[in-house]
Amino acid sequence: MASVTRFLERRLRLRVNREKSGVAPAWERKYLGYRLLPEGRLGLAPESLKRAKARIRRITRRNRGISLEGMIHELNSYLTGWVTYFRYAECRTHLGRLDGWIRRKLRCVRLKQRKRAKPIADFLQRLGVPEWRAWILAGSGKGWWRMAGSPQAAEAMTLEWFREQKLVTLTARYAQLNQ
Repeated sequence: MASVTRFLERRLRLRVNREKSGVAPAWERKYLGYRLLPEGRLGLAPESLKRAKARIRRITRRNRGISLEGMIHELNSYLTGWVTYFRYAECRTHLGRLDGWIRRKLRCVRLKQRKRAKPIADFLQRLGVPEWRAWILAGSGKGWWRMAGSPQAAEAMTLEWFREQKLVTLTARYAQLNQ
């Protein structure tokens, strides 16, 4: 690192930012949110995924006091730009996992918006969950995140339900961009 820095600063008269610069194999470094994979392919840098998840957490906080539709609109705006920026990276599996995680976050928000057992049970029944199964989830003493991961919540708030809510699917958008 010292010899490279010396060459760049003395010979080429360039300034080197020592905090951002480093010498390492190409696959260990990141550049503009990407990282190089073997055979020169582009991948998604782990830090980029962490930053995206942090932003999604801020957007989908359960105590924001906005409607689910407004939250989905804000989320779509962010996710569309994010996946468009990373369209050159090979990240289909990351996007699939992120899609599932986002849907669970939104299920969690929707259940918390219903607040109490009767509105939760009514909501689940309206979406096709049998009454006895809806009441099992509604009467559960588990937390919102755990309830959002239950089979009843997944049965009620399906992929089709999220399409009706106009949620952007990252994997579909990525496939569309890479045709």
